[in-house]
Amino acid sequence: MSRIAYVNGQYVPHQEAAVHIEDRGYQFADGVYEVIPIVANKLIGEEGHLDRLWRSLDELQIDAPMKRKPLQLVMRELLRQNGIETGLIYLQVTRGVAPRDHPFPKDAVPSLVMTAKRTSLAKAEAKAEEGVAVITVPDIRWARRDIKSVSLLPNVLAKQKAVEEGAYEAFQVDDDGFITEGSSTNAWIVLQDGTLVTRPASNDILSGITRADLLKLLENKDFKVELRPFSVDELLNAREVFLTSSSSYVQPVVQVDGKSIGNGKPGSISNELRAVFKDYMNN
Repeated sequence: MSRIAYVNGQYVPHQEAAVHIEDRGYQFADGVYEVIPIVANKLIGEEGHLDRLWRSLDELQIDAPMKRKPLQLVMRELLRQNGIETGLIYLQVTRGVAPRDHPFPKDAVPSLVMTAKRTSLAKAEAKAEEGVAVITVPDIRWARRDIKSVSLLPNVLAKQKAVEEGAYEAFQVDDDGFITEGSSTNAWIVLQDGTLVTRPASNDILSGITRADLLKLLENKDFKVELRPFSVDELLNAREVFLTSSSSYVQPVVQVDGKSIGNGKPGSISNELRAVFKDYMNN
């Protein structure tokens, strides 16, 4: 089956999908995006993702391209046309097409693009069984990381450095020596007493929907959670480390900057939390 994309009101073959050369997303990164996972035809965290999309649009003063319910219908139709039961759907909204000039154009119509693809849960499970390595890098991003902007060059550079060093992810470090988040994930540690620590939602990080959903699930579990920054030293000496994201769910981390975490294998708490999240996705 050929892939189908959605571009400004039309379903088109993926290989033919295109936007205008003066789309402000292309010229200024003047736009936002969301990635929503699909498991067994269920859009995981759908309302949270759409809430964040609308918040990002509001922060950048971009009009929503359509109302929420019609958008959800388009998403489902795109999944149907692509025959996807498990995968990811990508949504991007930009300020639209206008002659290149820095100020907001007065009459530009927001552009909406969507794509969808299949993903393999088996591959994700295999990676989780082994755990992954991360490195630490300086956080060089702008100060509004809470907006899910398409301006991702610092994240790309961080992820590329991780790839070049044989790691899965790069955890970014602020000027005070504290972990903010990964290049495309949220970072967590488990203290020696079993306490879970992750940075609180603020302008410093993108508040991940998987992160938020896991925090809600933990409210009914016997875990102590601290929402605070944690240092590189705490990271390196943690009992366990894991990351969360829409594509990785709960992913154990077994090595940081070449140093093994714990015994160098996925920890019991990370595995338990991954199981908790899998139950949530499947129910």
